[in-house]
Amino acid sequence: MQPTTSSQPAPTTATSAQGSAETLAASFLTLQEVVSAARRNLPPAAWIYLSGATETETTMRRNRHALDSIAFRPRVLNDVSRIDSGSTFLGQPVRLPVMLAPVGGMESFSPGGAADAALGAAQFGIPQMLSSVCQPGLEATAAAAATLRVFQLYVRGDQAWVDDWVRRARDSGFRAFCLTVDSAYYSRRERDIVTRMVKPWRPADAAGVAHQAALSWRTVDHVKATCGMPLILKGIATAEDAELAVQHGVDVIYVSNHGGRQLDHGLGSAAVLPEIVAAVKGRADVWVDGGFMRGSDIVKAIALGATMVGLGRFTCMALGAAGVPGLVRAFELLEEEIRICLGLLGVTSFAELTPRHVTQAPAVFEPSVLSAFPLLDEYDAPANALPHIDD
Repeated sequence: MQPTTSSQPAPTTATSAQGSAETLAASFLTLQEVVSAARRNLPPAAWIYLSGATETETTMRRNRHALDSIAFRPRVLNDVSRIDSGSTFLGQPVRLPVMLAPVGGMESFSPGGAADAALGAAQFGIPQMLSSVCQPGLEATAAAAATLRVFQLYVRGDQAWVDDWVRRARDSGFRAFCLTVDSAYYSRRERDIVTRMVKPWRPADAAGVAHQAALSWRTVDHVKATCGMPLILKGIATAEDAELAVQHGVDVIYVSNHGGRQLDHGLGSAAVLPEIVAAVKGRADVWVDGGFMRGSDIVKAIALGATMVGLGRFTCMALGAAGVPGLVRAFELLEEEIRICLGLLGVTSFAELTPRHVTQAPAVFEPSVLSAFPLLDEYDAPANALPHIDD
């Protein structure tokens, strides 16, 4: 190593770390490598939080099983020399029909937390949905990058408390407001309990829990009437609730089971997506999350009628792998997978996809949080996970 001269000052620690992250991110050639790096880099508690779900983790596994039970029906002899994988989000153009799903405590995966996620989303050209339980908070995250952004709220206060969050989101340039509706009670996430992981964002007071449990269609009606921007309900899992949401004027039906972190023994998101799309009948946008990890997963969701796919664990793993550069690189690799998948299906854009491009078929992998990456354990053993709860 050459000695530092006065004309070439030594880089700061932050600059060195950023350069190292950029170098590492550039070395990733597959999403398997991104996930492998995250598993090596993240502290044990953070990795276990990403790996886990509620009680038996059946819903989480069914998310993956539902996606793996969908097969493609490719068409051939179409000119697919030019592929357009772009889409729109609330009327605005985006690079892919994907967004950063809201995840609590993103600071566990990258020092800047949600602000780092915003930077990555802005650099790549996709939207961010910010969770109300993320640091550095609503205003600081909005100031971090010029993202196309929406805000998601866990209701832990009265109507005036909710109104204040709506005002702050609107004043900070968020394009839509989201209520999460599948969290009336905080579930028993046993991997976190076993490792005694303390989550500062979890409601500890009886009042906070009571407000979440009391959330009702009256709250939806009030927010819809006063927020002045599109309203999203996240956590819809049945055609019945989708129909009610449309009747109450909701603009976006967000199909989600919280990544399997709330009600155990639910159906996978991809399994309930068709019935919800059929119930909505084009009267609202339909977004979805739950187990989506690969480019082919995104294509399946859009073929089944979703207009946007949220990526939560994917985002956290990419940030844990190499920070903001890792997040951007992961989406570059996802984009390449999507482009190839569309071309091999015989279509040149998402607009050409229909339900006829997919069909049901038996899954071939045992579903788990990492089953989308079958090569992972062939070259990388988990260094951090506890043996008795490792996947």
